Amino acid sequence: MSTEDPITKVTMPKWSLSMTSGKVTDWIVAEGDEVAEGDELADVDTDKIAGALEAPGPGVVRRIIAGVNEDIPVGGTIALIAPADVPEELIDEAARAAREQLDTGAVEEVPGPVTGVVRVDGRAISFATLGEGEQTVLLVHGYGGDKNSWLFVQEPLSAQATVHAIDLPGHGESAKDVGDGSLDTLAGAVLGFLQQQGIGQVHLVGQSLGGAVVTAVAAREPGKVASLTLVAPAGFGDAIDAGYLRGFASATSRRELKPVLTKLFADPAQVTRQLTDDLMKYKRLDGVQQALDTLLGTLLDGDRPGTDASDLLDQVRAPVQVVWGRADQVLPVGNADALPNSARVSYVDDAGHMVHMEKPSAVVDAVAKKLEE
Repeated sequence: MSTEDPITKVTMPKWSLSMTSGKVTDWIVAEGDEVAEGDELADVDTDKIAGALEAPGPGVVRRIIAGVNEDIPVGGTIALIAPADVPEELIDEAARAAREQLDTGAVEEVPGPVTGVVRVDGRAISFATLGEGEQTVLLVHGYGGDKNSWLFVQEPLSAQATVHAIDLPGHGESAKDVGDGSLDTLAGAVLGFLQQQGIGQVHLVGQSLGGAVVTAVAAREPGKVASLTLVAPAGFGDAIDAGYLRGFASATSRRELKPVLTKLFADPAQVTRQLTDDLMKYKRLDGVQQALDTLLGTLLDGDRPGTDASDLLDQVRAPVQVVWGRADQVLPVGNADALPNSARVSYVDDAGHMVHMEKPSAVVDAVAKKLEE
């Protein structure tokens, strides 16, 4: 919203690299409701995943443009938010224009992340970049994930910073060779990416295995790290669902994989057929099975955690904050008790292991505060 325009357009977001449209499956708010920035407005379903769309700013919901289950192109205006004193005629005019764009298909295309590949130690490392801010954020996913899992976080943060999301070795579109699968090897891939991109100072964000990886990065190069945000990180505490990890690695069909994936979320409905199909396609790629099996040796020692990042965290000079879902079944929230007092921990209700997908505003808010300091 420009400073001259009091009306905020709520648009259909681009939540995956391939997303072209989405549907509002339920409006959480009604016209006339007052909302704050970050309040949930509607449940949105895409070809990849369902999620809650949050208010981009404060005000009153003056008009709802999109109907329930109407197919809306990315970038299309689905609602209008404005202060209560904005005249009705201005709201009516904006609503007519938004509806006309939807009806005619004349919606301006929304550019997605810019993707690319760098080579680190002979491995191809795939990445996606959004935003052009002076500060830099790097997002690192967990075991079996990829850079797409961050788009709920990457998009809003790109308004403040240049935000990169990478595929770790063995994942996504990166090379499937993970070497010995150690934290040192994975951290080397992240550091190599930073070097290849000429990035000096960076705000590191890592989820699950990625949390342990970025901790190792911050320990090796403390001068490069402006802040460290860990989302349900591996490497802290004694509790881990070894059955989930082994089940994910061994699943050979959608039928085997889907019940395993439900452990990732507080809301099992997040496990859509498309999400399951996409992960099965990934698991069938050459080299993936070996990569996942090798990384199990990093994550597990029998049925106990195989990685302890506590000593690494002691070497980190940057401020550390942790975001953990209270309903995490994979790495239970009690593991946060093993963190030092210097780490600020935020607990998120109604969120499981994939808190950055279920409650992305909790992660966005945590990182945004560090960007503003």
